[in-house]
Amino acid sequence: MQDHPNIPAEAETHPTEPIETPRPWQAEVGRLLAEAAALCVEEGVDVDAFIRGAWSAYVEARPGMRDYLEELQLRDQLEEIRKAGRMGEA
Repeated sequence: MQDHPNIPAEAETHPTEPIETPRPWQAEVGRLLAEAAALCVEEGVDVDAFIRGAWSAYVEARPGMRDYLEELQLRDQLEEIRKAGRMGEA
Protein backbone atom coordinates (compact mmCIF):
# COMPACT_ATOMS: atom_id res chain seq x y z
CA MET A 1 0.00 0.00 0.00
CA GLN A 2 1.09 3.54 -0.59
CA ASP A 3 2.29 5.57 2.40
CA HIS A 4 0.19 8.62 3.19
CA PRO A 5 1.73 11.51 5.13
CA ASN A 6 -1.18 11.89 7.56
CA ILE A 7 -2.29 8.26 7.88
CA PRO A 8 -0.20 5.78 9.89
CA ALA A 9 0.68 2.65 7.91
CA GLU A 10 -1.06 0.42 10.48
CA ALA A 11 -4.33 2.32 9.92
CA GLU A 12 -4.48 1.32 6.26
CA THR A 13 -6.70 -1.64 5.39
CA HIS A 14 -4.87 -4.90 4.83
CA PRO A 15 -5.94 -6.56 1.55
CA THR A 16 -7.08 -9.74 3.34
CA GLU A 17 -9.22 -7.91 5.93
CA PRO A 18 -12.94 -7.79 5.15
CA ILE A 19 -14.35 -4.30 4.61
CA GLU A 20 -17.14 -3.62 7.08
CA THR A 21 -20.46 -2.82 5.44
CA PRO A 22 -21.96 0.40 6.82
CA ARG A 23 -25.03 -0.12 8.95
CA PRO A 24 -28.24 1.76 8.09
CA TRP A 25 -27.88 4.15 11.04
CA GLN A 26 -24.36 5.04 9.88
CA ALA A 27 -25.68 6.04 6.48
CA GLU A 28 -28.42 8.14 8.13
CA VAL A 29 -25.90 9.85 10.42
CA GLY A 30 -23.67 10.60 7.43
CA ARG A 31 -26.61 12.04 5.51
CA LEU A 32 -27.72 14.21 8.43
CA LEU A 33 -24.19 15.49 9.05
CA ALA A 34 -23.79 16.29 5.35
CA GLU A 35 -27.08 18.22 5.37
CA ALA A 36 -26.07 20.11 8.54
CA ALA A 37 -22.67 20.93 7.05
CA ALA A 38 -24.22 22.14 3.78
CA LEU A 39 -26.67 24.37 5.67
CA CYS A 40 -23.85 25.82 7.76
CA VAL A 41 -21.81 26.53 4.63
CA GLU A 42 -24.82 28.23 3.01
CA GLU A 43 -25.30 30.38 6.12
CA GLY A 44 -21.60 31.21 6.42
CA VAL A 45 -21.06 29.39 9.72
CA ASP A 46 -17.38 29.06 10.59
CA VAL A 47 -16.07 25.49 10.58
CA ASP A 48 -14.95 25.79 14.22
CA ALA A 49 -18.46 26.84 15.25
CA PHE A 50 -19.91 23.89 13.31
CA ILE A 51 -17.55 21.44 15.02
CA ARG A 52 -18.22 22.93 18.47
CA GLY A 53 -21.96 22.66 17.82
CA ALA A 54 -21.71 19.06 16.67
CA TRP A 55 -19.54 18.13 19.67
CA SER A 56 -21.90 19.88 22.07
CA ALA A 57 -24.92 18.08 20.60
CA TYR A 58 -23.13 14.73 20.90
CA VAL A 59 -22.13 15.35 24.52
CA GLU A 60 -25.62 16.55 25.45
CA ALA A 61 -27.12 13.38 23.93
CA ARG A 62 -25.12 11.24 26.37
CA PRO A 63 -26.34 11.76 29.95
CA GLY A 64 -23.45 12.29 32.32
CA MET A 65 -20.85 12.73 29.58
CA ARG A 66 -20.28 16.44 30.20
CA ASP A 67 -19.73 15.85 33.94
CA TYR A 68 -17.38 12.95 33.18
CA LEU A 69 -15.30 15.03 30.75
CA GLU A 70 -15.15 17.95 33.19
CA GLU A 71 -13.93 15.59 35.91
CA LEU A 72 -11.23 14.20 33.62
CA GLN A 73 -10.09 17.71 32.77
CA LEU A 74 -9.97 18.69 36.44
CA ARG A 75 -7.93 15.58 37.29
CA ASP A 76 -5.48 16.39 34.48
CA GLN A 77 -5.14 19.97 35.71
CA LEU A 78 -4.51 18.83 39.29
CA GLU A 79 -1.91 16.33 38.08
CA GLU A 80 -0.11 19.08 36.14
CA ILE A 81 -0.12 21.31 39.25
CA ARG A 82 1.34 18.42 41.30
CA LYS A 83 4.03 17.74 38.68
CA ALA A 84 4.96 21.44 38.71
CA GLY A 85 5.42 21.22 42.52
CA ARG A 86 2.73 23.78 43.24
CA MET A 87 0.57 21.34 45.23
CA GLY A 88 1.42 18.44 47.53
CA GLU A 89 -0.09 14.99 47.14
CA ALA A 90 -2.98 14.18 49.43
